[in-house]
Amino acid sequence: MDLQHAQSLLIWCAGINYAILLLWFSVFVFAHDRLYRTHTRWFKLSVDTFDAANYLGVAIYKIGILLFFVVPLLALWLMGGRP
Repeated sequence: MDLQHAQSLLIWCAGINYAILLLWFSVFVFAHDRLYRTHTRWFKLSVDTFDAANYLGVAIYKIGILLFFVVPLLALWLMGGRP
């Protein structure tokens, strides 16, 4: 795999993961009550605990995207120029 293909792959991966992150955030904001009711069927959670768990999940997922896709993409750009 050459440099251009690696950059293209990382761009697509980052884009897809950011789309998933946006979907997660959108569902959390616009369907909060329904999502909370669904999860309280399985777990005993307060609203504050549910919100904190989702906030933490979004934060960890975002950090993962940055570490595994965006930073390597920036490193490849520095090595060989933009695609």
